[in-house]
Amino acid sequence: MPVRLNITVDRQVYLRLKKALPPKRISAFINDAVRARLFPDRRTLDEAYKATRRERWRRGVGQDWKATDTEDWPE
Repeated sequence: MPVRLNITVDRQVYLRLKKALPPKRISAFINDAVRARLFPDRRTLDEAYKATRRERWRRGVGQDWKATDTEDWPE
């Protein structure tokens, strides 16, 4: 069931929404955008994970922390 919500956006965002969307579609657009951000689908998550795997700087960070995974843990 839809719930009415009052929000505030920057004027530039509002003008862009008015220009890009047909009348009476701003609420649906905002709802879809927020839903996608809060509940990303599996494909979106998989692509984000693959993109981070390609970032070279992350490899070094993982190696830096690798020793802490088992360090000082009883065997």
